[in-house]
Amino acid sequence: MKSSTQNLNHPRPIKAKWLVEAETCFWLSLPLAAAQLTQSATGFVDTVMMGMLGSETIAAGGLGAALFVALMLVGTAIVSAVSPLVAEAFGAGRKEAVQGIVRQGFWLALALSVPIMLLLWNMASILQVSGQDPAIATLTQTYLRAVVWGIVPALLLAVLRSFVSALSHTRPVMLIVLLGTGVNVIGNYILMFGKFGAPQLGLAGIGYASAFSFWFMLVTLGLYIFYQPELNSYQVFRKLRVLETATLRQVLHIGIPMGVLTFVEAGLFAITTVLVGQLGTVSLAAHQIALQTAAITFTVPMGIGLGTTVHVGQRIGQGDRLGAQMAGYSGILLSTLFMLITGIIMWAMPTSIISLYLDIYDVSNTAVVMQAEGLLAVAAMFQIVDGVQVAATGALRGLQDTRVPMVVGVLAYWGIGLSSGYWLGFHMKLGSVGLWWGLAIGLAVASAVLTWRFSRISKQRPLSAIARS
Repeated sequence: MKSSTQNLNHPRPIKAKWLVEAETCFWLSLPLAAAQLTQSATGFVDTVMMGMLGSETIAAGGLGAALFVALMLVGTAIVSAVSPLVAEAFGAGRKEAVQGIVRQGFWLALALSVPIMLLLWNMASILQVSGQDPAIATLTQTYLRAVVWGIVPALLLAVLRSFVSALSHTRPVMLIVLLGTGVNVIGNYILMFGKFGAPQLGLAGIGYASAFSFWFMLVTLGLYIFYQPELNSYQVFRKLRVLETATLRQVLHIGIPMGVLTFVEAGLFAITTVLVGQLGTVSLAAHQIALQTAAITFTVPMGIGLGTTVHVGQRIGQGDRLGAQMAGYSGILLSTLFMLITGIIMWAMPTSIISLYLDIYDVSNTAVVMQAEGLLAVAAMFQIVDGVQVAATGALRGLQDTRVPMVVGVLAYWGIGLSSGYWLGFHMKLGSVGLWWGLAIGLAVASAVLTWRFSRISKQRPLSAIARS
């Protein structure tokens, strides 16, 4: 690797390397971002189809879907530790290490599935204890006991996605998710309404369709791996009974902090939603509009973050420190640029965005529209820092640094974000806008600290220490 003096004397090669790394990051991330956006669209379609069954069904189904997705995301975040580990091993040319990491990822996915499935299966009693209407809790349980069969394939799919993405096969992931979305929509229609001789299952039909779509994507991706020569050469489906405790501990070492961080970040928005609910129905409706909009735009930088993890991890495995640094900064820049564009759109066209959810000309919606415009203005501000923090987190995962980002997340999101939001919202009487400024402050702190940490450890930590961490 060239010294800093040499680098200063050769600006053109460095500039060319920047362009190469930025282009690589873009093409790695684009299919993953598309896959994330498609999955988000699936949830939207499910919600719309639940609405066809009535207001009580959409309330119960929406609650059940939120619980399922939250637990699934935590589980998939943990097993996604396979991604940086495989990327580093792949970059270093250690094929046997890749095999062991993926196989232990399978074991971890199955182990995590058991408590998650048990929790979802018995969720009705938990909901009733928490004060939910018994009728809604029972209907929610109907959905959850159908969709619960999708947990095992969802977590196993996350392992396989991490494996193929880490080897730069990201385009098949996008195509398979697109196919899975189509299967889910068709399954919803058939099982909801009992078409083509199938039983009419209503809300449960949506749950079964979602579970089936996960099994479909798992099998399809498995077949792709089996028949794709490069991927099949890793033989990840062999010796599945072998439990390698050292490798499993390595996956857990990186994966558990990733799961905790996912829980903490999701918890920030969940608790904020509860606090907004205390301000009344109008505030809650406006909050949901702005939150759903921000959630959709966030899927793209999330995909960029996944691509950045792979890119940085591969460069670390190759012993290319400068390449790893440029890969991380490229991901952060791409994510920031995308969120800057969406932030400008939110700032300039809030009414047009709100019209996608509500009839803005209906006088009864005026109060909601006005509040939603205010929240979208704040969302436009934190779009940028939200994009920075998710890409910086992805870059740090590529360096296999997950414990410190976990601590940063807890302090920034719950310590600073929630406390400042509560103070602004309730003590300064800013209402939901104050709570959203708390979100922005928490995300801004996280983005600054995580970017600084990536800059520091990508320069200072020995590559051998990263590979062993």
